Amino acid sequence: MSVARRALVLTASATSAVLLAACSPSPAPSASNGAGAPAATSITELDYYADEQGSAAWQKILDTCATQTGIKIERQKVPTNQMLPKVLQSASSKTLPNLLFTDNPTLQQVAATGALTPLTDYGITTDGFYPSIVKAGTYQDKLYGVAPGVNGLALIYNKDLLQAAGVEPPKTWDELKAASAKLTKGGKYGLAFSAIPSEEGTWQFLPFFWSNGAELSQLDSPQSTQALQYVTDLVNSGSASKSVVTWNQNDVADQFVGGNAAMMINGSWNIARLDEQKSLHYGVVPIPVPQAGGKPVVALGGEVGTVPVTSGPAQQAAGKVLSCILSEPTMLEWSKAHAYIPSKTATAQKFGTEQPAMQAFVDEVGTARSRTAELGEKYPKVSQALADALQAALTGKTPVDQALKAAQQASGS
Repeated sequence: MSVARRALVLTASATSAVLLAACSPSPAPSASNGAGAPAATSITELDYYADEQGSAAWQKILDTCATQTGIKIERQKVPTNQMLPKVLQSASSKTLPNLLFTDNPTLQQVAATGALTPLTDYGITTDGFYPSIVKAGTYQDKLYGVAPGVNGLALIYNKDLLQAAGVEPPKTWDELKAASAKLTKGGKYGLAFSAIPSEEGTWQFLPFFWSNGAELSQLDSPQSTQALQYVTDLVNSGSASKSVVTWNQNDVADQFVGGNAAMMINGSWNIARLDEQKSLHYGVVPIPVPQAGGKPVVALGGEVGTVPVTSGPAQQAAGKVLSCILSEPTMLEWSKAHAYIPSKTATAQKFGTEQPAMQAFVDEVGTARSRTAELGEKYPKVSQALADALQAALTGKTPVDQALKAAQQASGS
């Protein structure tokens, strides 16, 4: 998911020392090195952690694994919106870096070009990883990418405003609707979310869509229609601002921090920023579901590490570095630094216990879904069609059912 990210401050220098000692990559096979080929001592790497805090946190991870493996890492970073075009162009010209970290829903599209190598070639396994995270990195039954950590969405609320209104954190759609209405007063809204006409808007809508039983292969199903009608009603009733169609997730956080919204749908990367607001008392709960007792189904966010087709020795070296990045100590350090959830189940559970503000996000990973698991490289087209339907319905341009019928036709699925 291409989303704004804010890093939590790296705290204990002792942790880094443990990282260096504990980060032991699995030995990769040497078959593709070629007989007698010398081992590579440096690799190139590309990512989109371009913001200052996120970039610094990622650089520390790369430095740790460079020290551990003895392999120099020449890093390049680009803005998020430039990443996929650059990767596809480089795949076409066979100039991809040795190690690539890309947004997980783009993995299928990149793998379809034949530009990536299976990670099993480097001794990388998925033992202990959440199944949904493995699916996000799989294309045609081969593992091409693995994320060291993931992010997701939850309902973040202002404790003081809810307490003053006598409102409990909502768990169901009915409770969210009632709470949002009660908290809307004095020019302030009960709920804020993003519904811009891009993947960001789709990403924010998918928890409502999937939790209601809708599927991306049938955008105009009754379950999809009900989900979009629910969100549209929140805007039409005034419980959410009509400006949600122009707010990205940073804007949503601005509204929440500024006291203009009592609750927001937003991601784990906001935790560091919220902690900086000393007068803000916030809580985090899973996104409300249609019926009591249900489990929210959110979309997995985060980046997958891949090893593109380059040269034999460099590929093997990249595999060693990726193995280090995927080791549990490094995974845990990255999650703490960037407010991500570790990709291994046991590690994530421990992390949630130690980081209470992250527990709701950890709870949701077990039922989270990969956006490309169902549609593969067809997902971007379907995502845009759904985002367009969201805009059409929320702006009042088109009735919900007609907007989704148009989306189904446009998606070609």
